[in-house]
Parts: sequence; structure tokens; C-alpha cells
Amino acid sequence: MSASNGEKHPFLDDLTADAELTSTLMRRAVSGRENIKKLIAAVGSLYKSQTPTFFGTIENRSLLQYDAVLGNGKTLRGIAVIERNPDGSVPRVSVTFSPVDAALSLAARLGSLLEEDLGPDIFL
Repeated sequence: MSASNGEKHPFLDDLTADAELTSTLMRRAVSGRENIKKLIAAVGSLYKSQTPTFFGTIENRSLLQYDAVLGNGKTLRGIAVIERNPDGSVPRVSVTFSPVDAALSLAARLGSLLEEDLGPDIFL
């Protein structure tokens, strides 16, 4: 989720130093606050538009759902599950994307943008 509208991002400011992010776009988790912030910034840079459709909290988990349009015109839906510790910090985030063709398009672009920072073959 982009925070360019001036609203607080639902989890970036609260990531623990050793947080992990998993996603349907990736073969393995991305670890560390700074790596996750790079990944989220790269994803946001590839969106032509993004529209949050739901944000809610149940116990120690928040659920963020949004629709986005990629720069190539493909549309996708993202769903993030944000896990919080009792102190409010975020150790884990899991993000799924659909439909598959748009998700694979996003993964390919992310691979070309982040391979040097996050390692080769992390994205599908």
C-alpha cells in the first residue's frame, strides 16, 4: 500500500529489525526491515493506481485488501496479513496477489528491479 496520500502506512513504521515478508510473488521470504521497505517501495512504484478496499483487525492480525492497476494496464488484487506482537511491532507480513497473470507480471518487474539488493531468483 502506498502512503503517498499522506496517510500512515499500515505496517512499515512498525516492522521489527528482523521482520519477514512472504508473498505469492517470491520463492522465499525477505528478511529485515530495510529489505522489506525496499520491496514495498518497488511494488508501489509499479502501480499506476491503488485503491484500498478493506482494512480490519482481529486480535493480533490486521488484514489489508486493495485493488491496483499496474503500469502495463493489468489489474490485480493484493491481500496482506500483518501479524503484530503485544507491543504493536510487526514481525511477519504475508501478501498474496491475484490473478496469476498480473501477479507474474509484477514478479518479473520486481525481479529486474531488486535482484541486486535481494538476490537472484527470489521472484517467480
